[in-house]
Amino acid sequence: MKTFKIPFEVFKREIMREGWLALECSFCVDNHPEYDYCWLGKMAKSETEIYWFGLAEDGSQAYDFPTFDEFVNAKIFQNRSLYDVWSLVSFYCFNNCDVDEWFNLYSSGKAGDLDGWRSGAEG
Repeated sequence: MKTFKIPFEVFKREIMREGWLALECSFCVDNHPEYDYCWLGKMAKSETEIYWFGLAEDGSQAYDFPTFDEFVNAKIFQNRSLYDVWSLVSFYCFNNCDVDEWFNLYSSGKAGDLDGWRSGAEG
């Protein structure tokens, strides 16, 4: 399956930006079999947003956070945060769209040239 690396600032600005009612991304943490197919996202609930992780298909490792900062700094990857492992995070898709397709359809235009930062690795 094709995966993509995304700079953290692009992730924060383009993917987790305000205004999305719901977003779901599938990803893996490279070279960590226990995190070979995980999910993260955010959803609007009333006046607030909830940021979440699903690290196991059975729901046994599901985590919700009220703020983006808590979400990216929570030590849920073997006592490391998403920010700590960011260089190992590879995305499969956003809202069931290939990463290229999603950025072409929905980004604010500030992502820049996708070829400049995606890995395009086949897994």
